[in-house]
Amino acid sequence: MPAELHREAGAPADARTPALRSRLLLAMIAPMAGVAIVLALIGAVIVTRVVRTGNDRVLGGALAAIAESVQVEHGKLLLFPLHPAALAMLETPQGDTVYYRLALGARTLSGRRDLPAPEDIAALPRSEPAFRYVTYQGLRLRLAEMRRPLPGLSTPVLVQVGETLGHRQALRHRLIAALVLGEAVLVGLAVLLLRPALSWSLRPLARLRDAVARRKAHGAPDLSPLDAGPLPRELRPLAEAFDSLLARLDTATAGIRRFTADASHQMRTPLSALKVQVALARRGDARALAAIADATERLEHLMTQLLVLARAEEAGVPTPRERVNLREVAIAVVNRHIGQAIDAGIDLVLEAPQAGAVCVSGYRTLVFEILANLIDNAIRYGARDGSGTITVAITTPGTISVRDTGPGLSETDLARLGARFVRLESSVGTRGSGLGFAIVRSAARRMEAQVEVANAHPGLCVTLIFPEGS
Repeated sequence: MPAELHREAGAPADARTPALRSRLLLAMIAPMAGVAIVLALIGAVIVTRVVRTGNDRVLGGALAAIAESVQVEHGKLLLFPLHPAALAMLETPQGDTVYYRLALGARTLSGRRDLPAPEDIAALPRSEPAFRYVTYQGLRLRLAEMRRPLPGLSTPVLVQVGETLGHRQALRHRLIAALVLGEAVLVGLAVLLLRPALSWSLRPLARLRDAVARRKAHGAPDLSPLDAGPLPRELRPLAEAFDSLLARLDTATAGIRRFTADASHQMRTPLSALKVQVALARRGDARALAAIADATERLEHLMTQLLVLARAEEAGVPTPRERVNLREVAIAVVNRHIGQAIDAGIDLVLEAPQAGAVCVSGYRTLVFEILANLIDNAIRYGARDGSGTITVAITTPGTISVRDTGPGLSETDLARLGARFVRLESSVGTRGSGLGFAIVRSAARRMEAQVEVANAHPGLCVTLIFPEGS
């Protein structure tokens, strides 16, 4: 398995960014090495204490043997020769030097006269060794000493024996070196075993990477969910998020394909008619200019509605909503269509609260397009006899409706209302693209608003209801 799991295969690598396996390996080795260092320090302290305790026990045994060379018989102090084993037990391969002293008060009975004496002999334990470090003739010694009371003597005998630290230090160094070497071997073995373990652990991630890389095949893009096999719990959210992204991308591309197909299909007829009229105009037909202007207007209207529909159905990251004043938007839409209503002989009426603002959460552009399409449809199809009234009414809970006094719709047309590029029976003989109500439903859906359509007897009433609290 390649180490560069952090990047897509074939993509340029950033030399400053380590591979994921290297990062995981470092994340495991660093704490392990830290623990090994701490254990080595603790082990060094324990080794030092063990070496000191063991050697002090031997030094204490030599001290007891030397102390037995002083005896009292018939009230006299006798000094016997030292047994060879008394000092032989202190012999070491490092050739440490051993010093001893027997003293009664200020008088040295045997050994080194200048061996450092304790500050207070009475403070020494009785018949038990006490240990301390001293410097003697430029050498560092471990000194054991004790006071030995003898019968018939008022002053106890001071017994001292000391040895240099060569053996202690050598033994301590060997034990610490063995400890460090053992830990280094364990860490090294752990590193060697971690690499294949990490490779095995990262196989699901490699499968996930391969599943993404396989999408590079030529042809139409594959936006189906990933097939990476069973994934660990930690990778499932990543795969699910990627599948969700693919689903949103599929929805977006499907909308683009639908928009392209709709545009090419709907524009074919007005463009063909426009080409015919241009040919007639070149032959001198005066009526062709009016037909060209009409076809251009129809084409412009179609393109405007297609763009509005695409904007209403756009997918992806939602943009933040805004507070929309329904009264202001309704006034703007009514003013825009007042001329069209006058030409059609229709009264356009706005019923809205005079005081206060009726605001909802949404998108001002989409609310504007919804009202514009509803009023345009009402003017085109709501009054065939050149008369009638269109009422735009706003109520405080966040509801706005457009009602006309026309013939209304049949049950069949009510069921088909909102289908793209579908012309209703009641719209036969009028110009249109069949997109107006599709725009209304798509825009309302994006704002989570409801659209209710019902025959008002007379006429048709379309109500836009925004969610409560918006």
